[in-house]
Amino acid sequence: MDRRFFLKSSAAALTFAVAGRGISRAAEVPSGVLESRLRKAGKYDVVVCGGGPAGFTAAVAASRQGAKVALVERYGFLGGMATMGYVAPISEFAFGGERVIGGIPWEFVQRLEALGGAYVEWPKGNVDFDIELYKLCAQRMVLEAGVDLYMRSSLIGVEMSGRELCSVIIENKNGLEQLQATRFIDATGDGDLAWMAGVPMQGNPEGELQPSSFCFVLSGVDTDSPLLRRYMYHSGKKGSSQCTPVRDKLLELKKNGAELPDFGGPWFNSVMHAGSVAVNITRSAADSTDNRNFTRAECRLREDIFRFTQALREHFPEFKNCYVSSTAPQAGIRESRRILGAHTVTAEEYVSGIKYPDSISRGAHQIDMHASKGSGQVLIKLEQAAYVPYRALIADGFPNLIVAGRCISADRKSLASLRVQASCMGIGQAAGAAAARSLKEGRAVQSVDIQGLVEVLRSWGAFV
Repeated sequence: MDRRFFLKSSAAALTFAVAGRGISRAAEVPSGVLESRLRKAGKYDVVVCGGGPAGFTAAVAASRQGAKVALVERYGFLGGMATMGYVAPISEFAFGGERVIGGIPWEFVQRLEALGGAYVEWPKGNVDFDIELYKLCAQRMVLEAGVDLYMRSSLIGVEMSGRELCSVIIENKNGLEQLQATRFIDATGDGDLAWMAGVPMQGNPEGELQPSSFCFVLSGVDTDSPLLRRYMYHSGKKGSSQCTPVRDKLLELKKNGAELPDFGGPWFNSVMHAGSVAVNITRSAADSTDNRNFTRAECRLREDIFRFTQALREHFPEFKNCYVSSTAPQAGIRESRRILGAHTVTAEEYVSGIKYPDSISRGAHQIDMHASKGSGQVLIKLEQAAYVPYRALIADGFPNLIVAGRCISADRKSLASLRVQASCMGIGQAAGAAAARSLKEGRAVQSVDIQGLVEVLRSWGAFV
């Protein structure tokens, strides 16, 4: 069967003189044009694209099942939204005081805690963390599992044979490289690999995405003050984690004519060091799959970081000596591409806690919909801990591709819970185990023995 390469319609397409063909998804390149310029960097059982909470967990899971695994990550560290977005805390491992996500994700938390880099807040099971120790702990677990790491490598293309993926094309300081594999996991968050491969994506009938937030760390903060002791932690014991006094004051200032941008929360989060807090307050509509759009949004949000910092200094004694000590490498993303999978998780299913015949992970966080404009937020509590079906991780007709993280097949409302990190880790664990098992069974990913998969997950400590 003829093999074709699909490259992003960007610099890579221009390099191979195929720009202007009018192909919106990707530029199609005849194999002979490209193969002579590619370095074959490795051949694997499983290639995982994206080293965030879902991706690094998937890589560890697949490797522990005996697969030879490569993990591709565009930054020089692992952790995704936790470490490149400063999204804190890790939410949410428990429902009603009982832990519902376990196995490799919980092992990671325990190891991070042993390093002095995590503090678990019960009963919700939110996890405060040290950003740098998170990077170190994730890296150690991946390398100890025997995974080959391709850091600072951008995914720019995929080789297809019909609807089967044959290899991914990455770009780094070594040039263009090809990683061949039998199974692939898309944990890019934005569904980049699935999109390149031609997997159908869900539409967005509402016409808008949840906003991005550019998180940052403030130092010089009086973290021993009553305000911060109350609102810096998110156990749920004291009500909402949103810092109401600061929110009310900022809204009053806006009402009286102060030039303050739209904001969310604010939420102040422990980074495990006295005098410093991670801040989630900025808000802007943004499309992370559009380079120009996202660039403009990040530029606006960086300005907003310093506007809000000045407002905090001027109006709150706890922040009178604060300064921006660090900004996240990129703005946090709540919503972008989602595949149209074999089953789409709906909000009704999710909230009511329907257990599917192919349930492979859980969810505990309430549905959390942020308005793209203004300071609004809609919260919907779960009736019980939710379930995630394996069918939401796969698309019909793509026999060797699994997705993990926030690009799975879910409607917008259920995604507003599923996107949080603990949920993504649980999904990643299942994706990695399923990829390895499908190889052992000699089956397409759509035909994995679910009972066997569940037994593996339970043996690791997962609650499914």
